[in-house]
Amino acid sequence: MRFDDFDLNEQLLESISYLGFEETTPIQEQAIPKILEGSDLIACAQTGTGKTAAFLLPVLNALISHNVQETNALIIVPTRELAVQIDQQIQGIGYMANIDSAVVYGGGDGSNWDQEKQALTKGARVIVATPGKLISHLKLGYVNFSKITHLVLDEADRMLDIGFKDDLLRIMSFLPKERQTLMFSATMPPKIKTFSKSILQDPAEISLAMSKPAEGVLQAAYLAHEEQKTPLIDNLIKDKPEYNSILIFCSTKRKVAQLTRHLMRKKYKVEGLTSDLEQSQREEILGQFKARQLRVLVATDVLSRGVDIKDINLVINYDAPGDAEDYVHRVGRTARAETTGVALTLVNSDDMYKLAQIEKLIERDIPKLALPPELGEGPEWKVSQNKNGNRKKYYKKRKPYNKGKN
Repeated sequence: MRFDDFDLNEQLLESISYLGFEETTPIQEQAIPKILEGSDLIACAQTGTGKTAAFLLPVLNALISHNVQETNALIIVPTRELAVQIDQQIQGIGYMANIDSAVVYGGGDGSNWDQEKQALTKGARVIVATPGKLISHLKLGYVNFSKITHLVLDEADRMLDIGFKDDLLRIMSFLPKERQTLMFSATMPPKIKTFSKSILQDPAEISLAMSKPAEGVLQAAYLAHEEQKTPLIDNLIKDKPEYNSILIFCSTKRKVAQLTRHLMRKKYKVEGLTSDLEQSQREEILGQFKARQLRVLVATDVLSRGVDIKDINLVINYDAPGDAEDYVHRVGRTARAETTGVALTLVNSDDMYKLAQIEKLIERDIPKLALPPELGEGPEWKVSQNKNGNRKKYYKKRKPYNKGKN
């Protein structure tokens, strides 16, 4: 379908056309009509499928007809990166319609507090917020959400995972009961369905490509001892100029720092990104990466969701993610918008069970590639089932990598 097939305001269609969007994605094709009808909605769609526009377009369309200076829409997200990204999309899509928005998020040095307070009291038409920071403002009593007509929970599964359920319920206690509530999630575990029943009214349901990476992602794994991982990273990216945008996920901030320093010594254009950085620093690093001023970005899972960076050639999981569904979000950083990409996961002996769980979730085997000969042999892959039918790891250790003898 095309966007002009929907009953959308001409100003929105003009903005969409200016931004270069014409044909809809499946989640947009299914969600936009239901939201335009006024239904509550619970929608499951993987990262990179265009779900942000799927809720922004019909919500902004509804706001255009109400010429008021009050907050009508609240969008709640788990991270400040996602909040900033959505706010930027509102500014682009809503530019022709003159719809203003403001972003409210935690972190930083607190210098944006007064700006957020002004937006919450003066009534920016759309507020995009992280739960903790928004509650800090609500506690002080000056926020008026009595005119909210639309509530959107984006990355709802992530918000529940990191313990925001009570915060979300508290925020909703400040909102009118008569409103349209939209819940978007990349996965649909039982806790999401249970939570949705408590906040949605007779919702429409959409579920697309749940918990599976995009078709354009070439996936593979290397079985490597821990001490082989960094030399393997060197091998994977050297002499490969076609990989000009590489994102590497590490499980800890310490590993991000160590790998970043190593790659800097190798003269790569690289930066590390963790939640310890100030928001201005994170935005600067992301801007450099998007502009191709950095070839490599090393990050924790702060970047696994909600950041739209186009044309990433290669995603490397330095560590297998602890949650199989996090793999989908990490891998979702490449092959976005029908492009192609490569996703590689480095798996040590202790993480084989994690890889088995990932394969079970995505319903496919991930090819295991041999290490380059100069790195020696890695651990042998073997996963069996215990008597209860649950998969558990079993491996036979080969000789560990010893740089001095190889």
